[in-house]
Amino acid sequence: MDMRPIRALLAGTAAAGLLLLTACTTDAPTEELPAAETSAAEEAPAESGAESEWFVQADYDRELAQRDIEPEGPADQPWLQAIEPEFVDTADLASDGGDKTLCFSNASVSNPWRVTGWITMQQQVEVLKEEGVIGEFRVSDAADDDNKQISDIQAFVEAGDCDAIIISPSTTATLTPAVEAACESGKPVIVFDRGVNTDCMVTFIHPIGGYAYGAVGAEFLVDNLEPGSTVLALRILPGVDVLEHRWAAADKVFSESDIDVVGVEFTGGDGAKIKDLVTQYLQRGEVDGIWMDAGDGAVAAVEAFEDAGQPYPVFVGEDEMSFMRKWDETGMTAIGNVYSNFQWRTPILAAQKIWAGEEVPSEWVLPQEPVDDADLAAFLDANADMPSLHYAKFGGEDLPGYPEAWTDR
Repeated sequence: MDMRPIRALLAGTAAAGLLLLTACTTDAPTEELPAAETSAAEEAPAESGAESEWFVQADYDRELAQRDIEPEGPADQPWLQAIEPEFVDTADLASDGGDKTLCFSNASVSNPWRVTGWITMQQQVEVLKEEGVIGEFRVSDAADDDNKQISDIQAFVEAGDCDAIIISPSTTATLTPAVEAACESGKPVIVFDRGVNTDCMVTFIHPIGGYAYGAVGAEFLVDNLEPGSTVLALRILPGVDVLEHRWAAADKVFSESDIDVVGVEFTGGDGAKIKDLVTQYLQRGEVDGIWMDAGDGAVAAVEAFEDAGQPYPVFVGEDEMSFMRKWDETGMTAIGNVYSNFQWRTPILAAQKIWAGEEVPSEWVLPQEPVDDADLAAFLDANADMPSLHYAKFGGEDLPGYPEAWTDR
């Protein structure tokens, strides 16, 4: 079985370049928005979501099926589990001795999910430093700038002393040549979180994926809303594979239902913009459900309903603590979607395995389980002392810095 369908999809879109989408609206209110807040709907491409070049039916079907597949690996270490793994031999990449130099090119720490994961990654590195596996952990942060990340990766390659290079790409197509150049250096390359248009890396690590994430939320809304109900979709940004897949999957689910999607808006994860957009839609009609492709700003959307004196919507948020606490406080019908934050541990442990010549999955698919109403109380209790911008499924409870490294961020 070909375990690289995501890579195949990305390769197929390489010629299209970076998809520079802007906000788009389906059946949007007829009244014009204030000039300063006008959506860029007229600039959006004619096809998006399930009609876009990002959507591949086979990959969608595979990810939805993987939600029901029992992962292989230790039950108490989901960051080491894998779904349908196909292993690659790394014996030729084995390296004797410890004190390795591990290099990491990070897209950014520009949102709470990435901050939480970055803390977890650093704590895992500390464990391997104590064990003498890692001598130096060299990090560059691109601050969401593709050109800077390309330069950062080039600098690692030119230095020549990285024993492995981990890359979390800023965007998909634009970073592909830089990842390929890193692979050509002969050093083991590990890509995680977001994909690129190549399979040259030793392993590509990610949770099940954006299709599964997007479908889970859309299915929840379809199951919990009456036919003909209205949904507002809030997206962060275009051009990133996992985010495009989330909306493509949701769009497909909605299109096959009786749900009316009244708007699809890009927010940049800005709470103030989210609140303003939701307020404007509420001024023009009812909104029965909110679908989000990430948890940033979820509470701001809820507050817009409160300020408008409107009933709480059926809500698709994320496992961010601020949202989960608001969910519990309001008693609204909701689900906490999950893009497993514990994945930030896996690249570090993958590097250790590669240096030891151990097999790793060529595509390392991690489990991805949402938080539902039955789980909510347990996760709130387990993370009671964590800050609002923390993510419940961070998987760092057994690391030596717990809990201070996350509470004192």
